[in-house]
Amino acid sequence: MRFGIALGSNLGDRAENLRLGIERLLARVPDVVLSASAPVYETEPVDCAPGTQAFLNTVIELEAPCSPQELHQHLKAVESALGRPEQRERNSPRTLDLDLLYADDVVSDDPVLILPHPRLHLRRFVLQPLADIRPDLVLPRQTLTVAELLAQLP
Repeated sequence: MRFGIALGSNLGDRAENLRLGIERLLARVPDVVLSASAPVYETEPVDCAPGTQAFLNTVIELEAPCSPQELHQHLKAVESALGRPEQRERNSPRTLDLDLLYADDVVSDDPVLILPHPRLHLRRFVLQPLADIRPDLVLPRQTLTVAELLAQLP
């Protein structure tokens, strides 16, 4: 199955947090292949407290023989291992944020794991790096490509 994952960090050594997040994820998931990796972008925080440090964001694509739910558990374990508390304020600063964006053409409304990610089409910090690696991707529930969605943003 092919998965898109957004990575973000705005605490500590942000670039190292992203690198370690990818490294640990690849080490945790059996038979995983990193099929694409976007450039890293520095972005202003969205809906965060005043004075919040800028984020580094990127997107990777993996291929792995697991379910979206299994991969989601791996993402949460890596976040935790890199210091992200399970209980936290919404949009608080974080060492590492890993969001599962899509899993092939899977659609899920499970509150624990909504797929595709419910706000990814509204977020430049996700669409820009995703467009770098999959500009022609049309996500479930969308009619436009990732590049077209990006072009529509203000």
